[in-house]
Amino acid sequence: MSDQVPAPANRRERPPKPALTREGIIAAALELFRSGGLSGVTMRSVARALDTGHASLYVYVRDTADLHAQILDAELAAITIPDYSEPWRSSLVELLMDYRRVLFSNADIAKTVLFTRLDGPNYTALAEAVLTLLDKGGITGQAAAWGVDVLLQQAAATAAEHAHSAVNSPTPRQAPRANEVPVDANRYPRIAALREDLFSGTPTSRSEWAITMLIEGLLAVGRD
Repeated sequence: MSDQVPAPANRRERPPKPALTREGIIAAALELFRSGGLSGVTMRSVARALDTGHASLYVYVRDTADLHAQILDAELAAITIPDYSEPWRSSLVELLMDYRRVLFSNADIAKTVLFTRLDGPNYTALAEAVLTLLDKGGITGQAAAWGVDVLLQQAAATAAEHAHSAVNSPTPRQAPRANEVPVDANRYPRIAALREDLFSGTPTSRSEWAITMLIEGLLAVGRD
């Protein structure tokens, strides 16, 4: 009879976990986002999905805002970058409306754009495409550098404001109808005169108009 005592079973025996990488962390965050929305993506929830401690994630990502920014950048892969064979102005409007469309697909993403500095490859490609189209229109230098920021912010702000509405449905400001809202014409004569126009248009048509207006402004101040 052997006097040796059997070694206790190691209850922690399991296959080794894959090494953490920034790409793997972002992939786990994307999976959580697509299954439960942006609110479900935190450092702790991603760490649980990867079976690790949340503190270890900080070696690879700055914080939850960084995770959200990378999720947004992944979604921006759906944007079609122009081949620059079409007229620059219509291509620019189409590109910015495509950006807006992606943001419209998720209200949380649209809000993220307003408060997070984006630097991922898809956002960088978008900014480069906008600058290229501005250059084709003769808008260069500081006007282009500042203009790309204004154009992208306009699309993001509009998407954040209207993200819960269908793209071509009336905006919340159109209910009730403008002509049903009492306005004291003596006190507010210009509002009374323009109230139909103030509440007219769809989010899409108003965004296209705003983008066109900004482009015209850049043409006025930014051509060499």
